[in-house]
Amino acid sequence: MSTSTAAGRSHYGSIAIIGALFFIFGFVTWLNGPLISFAQLAFDVSESLAFLIPSAFYISYFVLALPSSLILKKTGMKKGMALGLFLMAVGAVVFGQYTTQRVYGGAVSGIFIIGAGLAILQTASNPYISILGPIEGAAQRIAVMGICNKLAGWAAPYVIGTLVMHGMGDVASRVAGADAASKEQILNDFAARIHDPYMLMAGLLALLSVAILFSPLPEIRAEDVNADGGKSGSRSLFQFPHVWLGALCIFVYVGVEVMAGDAIGTYGQAFGLPLDETKFFTGFTLAAMLLGYIIGLVLIPRFISQERYLSLSAVLGVALATGALLTHGYVSVYFVAALGFANAMMWPAIFPLAIQGLGRLTEKGSALLIMGIAGGAVIPQLFVHFKQHFDFQAVFFALVVPCYLYILYFALRGHRAGLTRAAVNGTAATQNG
Repeated sequence: MSTSTAAGRSHYGSIAIIGALFFIFGFVTWLNGPLISFAQLAFDVSESLAFLIPSAFYISYFVLALPSSLILKKTGMKKGMALGLFLMAVGAVVFGQYTTQRVYGGAVSGIFIIGAGLAILQTASNPYISILGPIEGAAQRIAVMGICNKLAGWAAPYVIGTLVMHGMGDVASRVAGADAASKEQILNDFAARIHDPYMLMAGLLALLSVAILFSPLPEIRAEDVNADGGKSGSRSLFQFPHVWLGALCIFVYVGVEVMAGDAIGTYGQAFGLPLDETKFFTGFTLAAMLLGYIIGLVLIPRFISQERYLSLSAVLGVALATGALLTHGYVSVYFVAALGFANAMMWPAIFPLAIQGLGRLTEKGSALLIMGIAGGAVIPQLFVHFKQHFDFQAVFFALVVPCYLYILYFALRGHRAGLTRAAVNGTAATQNG
């Protein structure tokens, strides 16, 4: 009994540390939404170019995820997390410096570096928290991480709005009526607001990198705790079709998450809503996600399995997207924000279902799933492109509904593809027990 209690306490301490990491990359990730409007004004670029901010961020996951798995094989998960934090600190410095100088290519490269650090951090932390305890309860643990993540994400637009983006409507008006020289000075002063907050963030990330190295986080060997008895000796991910289907599921999920979170400001602006209001719309989505995490935390797995909850969330996503299509103005925006509730428990359910039974291939499988985060770059870019030619509400609907339907398929059937019957039955028995 004492050994079990000690292990439980160790898990609680580890969960708290990983929760702090999720808070950090939640804050950094959800800055992307407000930064779209900031970049469009500060760099005087088109809406399409402004969307390079989230695109570069999410593309970095696709590029760096597999190298991250190789890095983690060498460093272990704990040192890998510290490395990821340090790389994020470097990216914050690059972004802050180049934004102050109004060099857009440099600023985008800083965002890419931040995303690269997060790719390492996520490739380590997501499977870590998934296999820290029983896999069937992973959605519940990831829900706790999600609460930390979305609390930070909810705060991010308000922090950046207060420190950097205050009075944007007034700045835009002054720019519109200024001559060339005055316009440059106004925009230089506005862009320079980003410098100190990002330098502070860089310093904190560097300190946390060192703190993780000396933290009591235990090293966990995935092959010891996440093996499918029938395939534990497998050498290729191609023997696990459910992980490939899961990667596509992550791709479409992150796409709809970014559409509901980062793109909601652009969606509101298309109705002609004021810029000083739309910059806070991401906070509405995150509040809905936070509520969704809390409800999921209570229900999973005690009252409902993670795959069943995932299927219900997908159906709700379709219903809310339909509501957004059939309404206008603030009401339509609220339907989009409510998608945050439907999206909340998707990542916590998809990730553990997709890596179930991978054994020593868990890190590679995790990297494949992290590559799917590139959906956050592709789907919103499609939205920005097609809304220039078609009704933006119809475009939004046409992009997100097929994504939710695929998530429904993965929840009902895709997550079981290729798994041995022993693995599936073992999980089900544990859930029912």
